Amino acid sequence: MGFGQLPYDVAHLLGGGILLLSFMLLYQRRVAAVVSVLAAQGGLLALAAAWQGFVQGAPQLYLTALIAAVAKAVCIPLALRWTIRRLALARGVDAALGIGPSLMAGVALVALAIMVALPVTTAAQALAREDLAVALSIVLLGMLMMITRRNAILQVVGLMSLENGLVLAAVGVAGMPLVVELSTAALVMVLLVVAGVFVFQMRERLDSLDIALLHPHRGERE
Repeated sequence: MGFGQLPYDVAHLLGGGILLLSFMLLYQRRVAAVVSVLAAQGGLLALAAAWQGFVQGAPQLYLTALIAAVAKAVCIPLALRWTIRRLALARGVDAALGIGPSLMAGVALVALAIMVALPVTTAAQALAREDLAVALSIVLLGMLMMITRRNAILQVVGLMSLENGLVLAAVGVAGMPLVVELSTAALVMVLLVVAGVFVFQMRERLDSLDIALLHPHRGERE
Protein backbone atom coordinates (compact mmCIF):
# COMPACT_ATOMS: atom_id res chain seq x y z
CA MET A 1 0.00 0.00 0.00
CA GLY A 2 1.50 3.31 -1.05
CA PHE A 3 0.87 6.84 -2.27
CA GLY A 4 -2.15 7.17 -4.57
CA GLN A 5 -4.17 4.47 -2.85
CA LEU A 6 -7.23 5.63 -0.92
CA PRO A 7 -6.52 3.86 2.43
CA TYR A 8 -2.96 5.22 2.47
CA ASP A 9 -3.93 8.76 1.46
CA VAL A 10 -6.83 9.11 3.91
CA ALA A 11 -4.76 7.70 6.80
CA HIS A 12 -2.01 10.21 6.06
CA LEU A 13 -4.50 13.05 5.72
CA LEU A 14 -5.92 12.29 9.17
CA GLY A 15 -2.49 11.74 10.76
CA GLY A 16 -1.18 14.92 9.17
CA GLY A 17 -4.21 16.82 10.47
CA ILE A 18 -3.54 15.63 14.02
CA LEU A 19 0.12 16.67 13.66
CA LEU A 20 -0.92 20.10 12.33
CA LEU A 21 -3.19 20.56 15.35
CA SER A 22 -0.21 19.77 17.61
CA PHE A 23 1.57 22.74 16.07
CA MET A 24 -1.58 24.83 16.53
CA LEU A 25 -1.50 23.99 20.25
CA LEU A 26 1.97 25.54 20.39
CA TYR A 27 0.84 28.55 18.35
CA GLN A 28 -2.25 29.54 20.33
CA ARG A 29 -2.01 32.58 22.61
CA ARG A 30 -5.32 32.11 24.44
CA VAL A 31 -6.18 29.30 26.85
CA ALA A 32 -9.71 28.84 25.49
CA ALA A 33 -8.33 28.42 21.96
CA VAL A 34 -5.88 25.77 23.20
CA VAL A 35 -8.77 23.72 24.62
CA SER A 36 -10.72 24.08 21.36
CA VAL A 37 -7.74 22.81 19.37
CA LEU A 38 -7.37 19.87 21.77
CA ALA A 39 -11.04 18.97 21.18
CA ALA A 40 -10.51 19.11 17.41
CA GLN A 41 -7.44 16.89 17.76
CA GLY A 42 -9.49 14.36 19.73
CA GLY A 43 -12.14 14.37 17.01
CA LEU A 44 -9.57 13.74 14.28
CA LEU A 45 -8.03 10.95 16.38
CA ALA A 46 -11.46 9.29 16.57
CA LEU A 47 -11.78 9.50 12.77
CA ALA A 48 -8.25 8.09 12.35
CA ALA A 49 -9.04 5.14 14.64
CA ALA A 50 -12.29 4.43 12.79
CA TRP A 51 -10.51 4.57 9.43
CA GLN A 52 -7.81 2.19 10.63
CA GLY A 53 -10.55 -0.15 11.82
CA PHE A 54 -12.03 -0.10 8.30
CA VAL A 55 -8.67 -0.53 6.54
CA GLN A 56 -7.41 -3.30 8.84
CA GLY A 57 -10.77 -5.06 9.11
CA ALA A 58 -10.52 -4.67 12.91
CA PRO A 59 -13.98 -3.95 14.42
CA GLN A 60 -12.44 -3.39 17.88
CA LEU A 61 -10.92 -0.15 16.63
CA TYR A 62 -14.43 1.25 16.25
CA LEU A 63 -14.70 1.01 20.04
CA THR A 64 -11.43 2.91 20.34
CA ALA A 65 -12.82 5.54 17.97
CA LEU A 66 -16.02 5.84 20.01
CA ILE A 67 -14.08 6.26 23.27
CA ALA A 68 -11.82 8.88 21.67
CA ALA A 69 -14.82 10.80 20.30
CA VAL A 70 -16.69 10.85 23.61
CA ALA A 71 -13.76 11.35 25.99
CA LYS A 72 -11.26 13.40 23.99
CA ALA A 73 -13.49 15.47 21.74
CA VAL A 74 -16.27 16.17 24.27
CA CYS A 75 -15.82 15.22 27.93
CA ILE A 76 -12.21 16.24 28.59
CA PRO A 77 -12.47 19.63 26.80
CA LEU A 78 -15.68 20.37 28.72
CA ALA A 79 -13.95 19.43 31.99
CA LEU A 80 -11.02 21.70 31.14
CA ARG A 81 -13.34 24.59 30.29
CA TRP A 82 -15.18 24.10 33.58
CA THR A 83 -11.85 24.10 35.44
CA ILE A 84 -10.76 27.29 33.69
CA ARG A 85 -14.02 29.03 34.65
CA ARG A 86 -13.98 27.62 38.19
CA LEU A 87 -10.43 28.81 38.85
CA ALA A 88 -10.87 32.09 36.95
CA LEU A 89 -7.66 31.52 35.01
CA ALA A 90 -5.97 34.19 32.96
CA ARG A 91 -6.99 34.09 29.31
CA GLY A 92 -3.48 34.50 27.91
CA VAL A 93 -0.91 31.72 27.49
CA ASP A 94 2.18 32.15 29.64
CA ALA A 95 5.03 30.50 27.74
CA ALA A 96 8.56 29.88 28.97
CA LEU A 97 9.60 29.85 25.30
CA GLY A 98 8.19 32.25 22.72
CA ILE A 99 5.72 31.13 20.05
CA GLY A 100 8.26 31.42 17.21
CA PRO A 101 11.05 29.50 18.95
CA SER A 102 8.50 26.88 20.08
CA LEU A 103 7.39 26.29 16.49
CA MET A 104 11.00 26.07 15.31
CA ALA A 105 11.76 23.56 18.05
CA GLY A 106 8.65 21.63 16.99
CA VAL A 107 9.87 21.40 13.39
CA ALA A 108 13.23 20.10 14.64
CA LEU A 109 11.46 17.46 16.77
CA VAL A 110 9.39 16.30 13.79
CA ALA A 111 12.58 15.91 11.75
CA LEU A 112 14.11 13.95 14.63
CA ALA A 113 11.05 11.69 14.84
CA ILE A 114 11.26 10.92 11.11
CA MET A 115 15.01 10.19 11.34
CA VAL A 116 14.41 7.83 14.27
CA ALA A 117 11.18 6.08 13.28
CA LEU A 118 11.66 5.34 9.58
CA PRO A 119 15.05 3.54 9.73
CA VAL A 120 13.99 1.21 12.57
CA THR A 121 10.72 0.19 10.87
CA THR A 122 12.05 -0.81 7.47
CA ALA A 123 10.42 -4.25 7.70
CA ALA A 124 6.94 -2.81 8.30
CA GLN A 125 4.41 -1.71 5.71
CA ALA A 126 4.74 1.83 4.38
CA LEU A 127 1.50 2.95 6.02
CA ALA A 128 2.51 1.63 9.46
CA ARG A 129 6.01 3.10 9.17
CA GLU A 130 4.84 6.60 8.38
CA ASP A 131 1.99 6.47 10.88
CA LEU A 132 4.53 5.65 13.59
CA ALA A 133 6.72 8.56 12.48
CA VAL A 134 3.74 10.93 12.66
CA ALA A 135 2.68 9.52 16.03
CA LEU A 136 6.17 9.95 17.47
CA SER A 137 6.18 13.54 16.22
CA ILE A 138 2.90 14.20 18.05
CA VAL A 139 4.29 12.66 21.24
CA LEU A 140 7.39 14.86 21.09
CA LEU A 141 5.33 17.99 20.40
CA GLY A 142 3.15 17.16 23.41
CA MET A 143 6.27 16.89 25.55
CA LEU A 144 7.50 20.21 24.15
CA MET A 145 4.24 21.88 25.15
CA MET A 146 4.53 20.49 28.68
CA ILE A 147 8.06 21.87 28.94
CA THR A 148 7.45 25.32 27.46
CA ARG A 149 4.18 26.26 29.19
CA ARG A 150 4.19 27.65 32.75
CA ASN A 151 0.47 27.18 33.39
CA ALA A 152 -0.42 23.82 34.93
CA ILE A 153 -3.65 23.52 32.90
CA LEU A 154 -1.72 23.91 29.65
CA GLN A 155 0.72 21.24 30.81
CA VAL A 156 -2.28 18.92 31.25
CA VAL A 157 -3.27 19.77 27.67
CA GLY A 158 0.25 18.85 26.55
CA LEU A 159 -0.09 15.53 28.37
CA MET A 160 -3.37 14.80 26.59
CA SER A 161 -1.85 15.68 23.21
CA LEU A 162 1.05 13.35 23.98
CA GLU A 163 -1.42 10.57 24.76
CA ASN A 164 -3.20 11.21 21.45
CA GLY A 165 0.09 10.41 19.73
CA LEU A 166 0.39 7.15 21.67
CA VAL A 167 -3.14 6.09 20.71
CA LEU A 168 -2.48 6.99 17.06
CA ALA A 169 0.62 4.78 17.13
CA ALA A 170 -1.35 1.91 18.70
CA VAL A 171 -4.19 1.99 16.17
CA GLY A 172 -1.77 2.29 13.26
CA VAL A 173 -0.13 -1.08 13.97
CA ALA A 174 -2.17 -3.95 12.53
CA GLY A 175 -2.94 -6.70 15.03
CA MET A 176 -2.41 -4.56 18.12
CA PRO A 177 -4.66 -6.00 20.87
CA LEU A 178 -7.47 -3.73 21.97
CA VAL A 179 -6.42 -4.16 25.60
CA VAL A 180 -3.10 -2.45 24.83
CA GLU A 181 -4.84 0.56 23.31
CA LEU A 182 -7.36 0.84 26.14
CA SER A 183 -4.73 0.37 28.85
CA THR A 184 -2.65 3.16 27.28
CA ALA A 185 -5.67 5.47 27.32
CA ALA A 186 -6.61 4.42 30.88
CA LEU A 187 -3.08 5.12 32.13
CA VAL A 188 -3.13 8.67 30.84
CA MET A 189 -6.68 9.15 32.17
CA VAL A 190 -5.33 8.27 35.61
CA LEU A 191 -2.49 10.73 35.09
CA LEU A 192 -5.07 13.34 34.09
CA VAL A 193 -6.97 12.81 37.35
CA VAL A 194 -3.71 13.13 39.32
CA ALA A 195 -2.85 16.28 37.38
CA GLY A 196 -6.31 17.69 38.14
CA VAL A 197 -5.82 17.11 41.86
CA PHE A 198 -2.39 18.76 41.60
CA VAL A 199 -3.90 21.76 39.80
CA PHE A 200 -6.56 22.33 42.45
CA GLN A 201 -4.09 21.89 45.32
CA MET A 202 -1.67 24.28 43.67
CA ARG A 203 -4.40 26.87 43.14
CA GLU A 204 -5.54 26.53 46.76
CA ARG A 205 -2.08 26.91 48.29
CA LEU A 206 -0.44 29.40 45.92
CA ASP A 207 -3.50 31.21 44.50
CA SER A 208 -1.93 30.72 41.06
CA LEU A 209 -1.19 27.97 38.54
CA ASP A 210 2.16 29.41 37.47
CA ILE A 211 4.67 26.63 38.15
CA ALA A 212 7.43 29.22 38.56
CA LEU A 213 5.98 29.90 42.02
CA LEU A 214 7.01 26.38 43.05
CA HIS A 215 10.72 27.13 42.68
CA PRO A 216 11.16 28.67 46.16
CA HIS A 217 9.65 25.50 47.64
CA ARG A 218 12.19 23.09 46.18
CA GLY A 219 14.31 23.16 49.31
CA GLU A 220 17.23 24.62 47.41
CA ARG A 221 19.07 27.83 48.09
CA GLU A 222 18.95 30.39 45.31
